[in-house]
Amino acid sequence: MSLNRSEKEAVINDVTGLAAKAQTLILAEYRGITVADMTKLRSTARSNGVSLSVLKNTLARRAVAGSGFEVVSDLMTGPLIYGFSEDAVAAARVVADFAKTNDKLVIRGGAYGGKALDMNGVKQLASIPSKEVLLAQLLGLMQSPISRIARVLAAIAEKNGVAVQDAPAEAVAA
Repeated sequence: MSLNRSEKEAVINDVTGLAAKAQTLILAEYRGITVADMTKLRSTARSNGVSLSVLKNTLARRAVAGSGFEVVSDLMTGPLIYGFSEDAVAAARVVADFAKTNDKLVIRGGAYGGKALDMNGVKQLASIPSKEVLLAQLLGLMQSPISRIARVLAAIAEKNGVAVQDAPAEAVAA
């Protein structure tokens, strides 16, 4: 189906808006994927905050011109699905996870931080834990020394015959 000039401009404006907000762009070839599988992929993407689109490559090239995603313009050939995400790893994770279970989805590459990523780069990006997991790990690292000190102080208090519950805070700290 051919688009008229105003429809093409609207598509370019929409994709330019997505690219302006996004941190990551992932390109994947979807040749041979069933409609049911594509629907499942889109549903997973939506729930993870990823915008998946099948676009004309010439329109996609024009939309990303001048942005950090321009570095992958040479990869924009053939039937591609474009995944934009504001979260740095969400698009990579959604596409890579789906590609594990469906061999017809072939990751072509992507862009993050103005740098082009090959297929392995996209998979490495997908393997990075989510922001929440990283924050939990950081909090665990920060709490670790404090909890060790508390255990040592409790052991010292126990050795001296003072019950930690009965002891005043100054005695345990000393």
